[in-house]
Amino acid sequence: MDNNLTLQQFTSAVYSSKIQEFDPIQLGLYLLETGDFQQRWEVANLLPKLGNSIIDPLLKILENEEFDTEYRWFVGRILGKFNDTKIIISFVNLLQTTEEEELLTMAAEALGNMGIVAITNLEQLLMDDSSKLLAVKALAQIRHSETILPLLKIVDDPNPEIRAIAIESLGSFHDSQLIPVLIKALKDPIISVRKEAIIALGMQPEFKEEFELVKYLKPLLYDLNLEVCQQAAAALGRMKDDEATEILSQVLNSELTPLMLKKEVIKALNWTETPQALNYLQQALLREELEICQEIITILGIQKNEHLKLQATQILIDFLSSNKAVINNKTIKQSVAVSLGELGNTSAIYALNKLAEDPEKSVKLHAIAALKKLSNS
Repeated sequence: MDNNLTLQQFTSAVYSSKIQEFDPIQLGLYLLETGDFQQRWEVANLLPKLGNSIIDPLLKILENEEFDTEYRWFVGRILGKFNDTKIIISFVNLLQTTEEEELLTMAAEALGNMGIVAITNLEQLLMDDSSKLLAVKALAQIRHSETILPLLKIVDDPNPEIRAIAIESLGSFHDSQLIPVLIKALKDPIISVRKEAIIALGMQPEFKEEFELVKYLKPLLYDLNLEVCQQAAAALGRMKDDEATEILSQVLNSELTPLMLKKEVIKALNWTETPQALNYLQQALLREELEICQEIITILGIQKNEHLKLQATQILIDFLSSNKAVINNKTIKQSVAVSLGELGNTSAIYALNKLAEDPEKSVKLHAIAALKKLSNS
């Protein structure tokens, strides 16, 4: 079949009010499936003119993973021009199931474009327990301020998955009126809900003083779940606050703190971007075991602020001059060389020259590479 001729027939059928010899929907779907990109584009612009009767056949295509991605992408673009609850649910399902980047982007954009009309439909679905979870997932994708009120109605829902999604979505609005809701969720008995509340608050340091966020986040460093503790450390680091920095240093210093949490605390201290945080890292560097030392050395090497670069360089030079046994480890010496090279401060030349004379060949090579970086900077 000549697709160009068929396209002409389909175009005529769309704009004609006469009874057709053929089904224009089936003809359009045929062209959408078999046409080249340009033909598909033209058909996609015409099919919506046939009205709601095309929704069900298009949904069957969109939800069928056996069809090729481009075909389903065009179908999704067409469906995005309608405001129908079935389409909203289908897009939400697609977001949950597909790994195709093009389809994910298309579905997210479509939900966003549907806006307030979609929100009204979804709010009705929240009243039904059988559709509530899908409805809240859809609302979370839309990211429109009109979703706030519907989401607030379900932050205490018996289903923890629904609570977690609602909290995550509400946290994206950076609205001071929502902070008490997020603080309350920090005490939720379910891990996923607590984590979402921590993440949401951690991304809103502008409210730290008004709502005493550090005070509320601190207890989560001692949560029974390690992932919650790690998120709390990250959130406190984002506060860029002296009190939070002190709290993080106490956790890093504690012998009871698990290794994985210590690593997260080190990253969090670095996020504060303060000289005091680097002082705490220096103290830990002179006290901790090999794996933690390695983490601190790496973190010190990624400073961006010029003053902190100078401070980090001096910390590493002093570390090399100390009498700690861990300094004799070749991996540690290699890491110091790499970090000094990344920091790019010429005050490290003497220390790097000494490392370049190390009996370990790998240490020599890393030190020489760092010296070359300094000479080129």
